[in-house]
Amino acid sequence: MNLASPFSLSIVAITALALLGLPVGHAMIAGSILYLLLAGLDMGTAAEQFLNGMYSNYIILAVPLFILAAELMNIGSMTERLMNFCNAFVGRFRGGLAQVNVLQSIIFAGMSGSAIADAAGSGKMMQDMMTKDGRYPPSYAAALTAVTAVIGPIIPPSIPMIIYALVSDASIGYLFLGGVLPGLLMVLFQVILVAYHSRVRNFPIEPPTPVRDLPLITWRALPALFMPVVLLGGIYSGVTTPTEAAAVAAAYALLISVVLYRSVSLRDFYNSVLSSARTSASIGMLIAGALVFNYVVTVENIPQSLSVILTSWDMSPTTFLIFVNVILLLLGCVLEGTTIILVILPVFIPTAEALGIDLVHFGVVCVVNIMLGLVTPPYGLLLFIMVRIAKVPLWDIVRDVLPFLYTMVFSLLVITFFPETVLWLPRLFGYQG
Repeated sequence: MNLASPFSLSIVAITALALLGLPVGHAMIAGSILYLLLAGLDMGTAAEQFLNGMYSNYIILAVPLFILAAELMNIGSMTERLMNFCNAFVGRFRGGLAQVNVLQSIIFAGMSGSAIADAAGSGKMMQDMMTKDGRYPPSYAAALTAVTAVIGPIIPPSIPMIIYALVSDASIGYLFLGGVLPGLLMVLFQVILVAYHSRVRNFPIEPPTPVRDLPLITWRALPALFMPVVLLGGIYSGVTTPTEAAAVAAAYALLISVVLYRSVSLRDFYNSVLSSARTSASIGMLIAGALVFNYVVTVENIPQSLSVILTSWDMSPTTFLIFVNVILLLLGCVLEGTTIILVILPVFIPTAEALGIDLVHFGVVCVVNIMLGLVTPPYGLLLFIMVRIAKVPLWDIVRDVLPFLYTMVFSLLVITFFPETVLWLPRLFGYQG
């Protein structure tokens, strides 16, 4: 590569601006405009790509709507009722409160589609519950909350899968279905590891919930438990598109929290909408920057060139998937997941198609891989969130995260080498891939 070429200089500019603290989305827009200037192209193309990409993609609307749904769920009492429900059934076993943390990840996964929203929503409550009276070490409670939050974007709905569908044209519905079994597999390994830790570290047993109280606890949690049914039922019955389902999820969360639970004030609602808007704007600028930069990458013909190079190496599909996994695991240590999906994956997708790799399988493998980056040192975002919530040193959390990270990497290998773990459920619903 010519180091003085417009493309090389744009990469240098993006990297330098990002290191200086400019948001990645803004850095990509600035670097792309520099490329257009140096290449003698119309700089207005940047605005054209921005507008066409952001305003013609109906699918992008699902992102802020799912974020809003998660915020509305968190400000109500839905989280507390779901915790009580989980505790009633598994709290009585040794390490039961830790198992509650794992179990609630499945339920919350069907609501928000965001690992960060799951950690922020239930993280503080689980941290307080687990560390009360010295039941669990604070670092272990924080580590467990971080790794269980990873499940959120794997079991549908999933904001990362929506963004992947944006760049790959894969079906969102089938991507959602493809994430179910891998997510449950990761939950199974977490349950087994927590049970082992509970025995070895002699974690406490919670007082059992009387059987007579179970119907009332279930009844109180039922509206919240019904939310994934409304959301996913609408998608797979064909009644709603994923974007419309996201709007239904937000409306349902608001209705339950305000009308039924009566736990949301006007100020709470305002703050949740404001927080959702800020998060959505941040993601939106990142998507916009990636759309403009992807135009630059397309002009340079990089995806096709890389596809030719990789296929000339005579890679098998399995070898290529291993190669991608290694690259994404390394990038996940230092880059944010949305950036990887928007900037890196479009370079690999043509090669995956050329090798006959199913794009739903490839998407789920990549999303699982990228989610591991959220708990991978040194820059795992969920680790930093839990440091703030738990107020414990980062290294202590990392030490307790590592055993879980090993099991999640093993889960990643299983779904990489055995595509049916991803594709069985979509094919059951008519997927022809």
